[in-house]
Amino acid sequence: MKNKVIFLTTDSLGNGERELGSQILETFFTLLKQREQLPAAVFCANRGVLALTERSLASVHLKELADRGVPVLACATCVDYYGVREQLMAGEISSMGHFMELAEAYEVMTLA
Repeated sequence: MKNKVIFLTTDSLGNGERELGSQILETFFTLLKQREQLPAAVFCANRGVLALTERSLASVHLKELADRGVPVLACATCVDYYGVREQLMAGEISSMGHFMELAEAYEVMTLA
């Protein structure tokens, strides 16, 4: 994972029931934070920024990843679109330009 950037575009993994997808996303980040090799960064866009708020249990695990030194980034345009700038429990505001720089340097793993 250390050479990967996770591009998180959702707050609920998969196309089924949203509640189940939220649980799957939380499980993913619970297991990810326990790994020895962590990703280079997590970049959240579109509904992915909602996973950084208290609405999502994944925010706890994303905060722990950030505390362990993994940059957890939120698309500024997306944060403003959803009006959650003041509600972020984890991560910092970033730009799509920064994501493009990360994508040039690392392999991108998209969670949708």
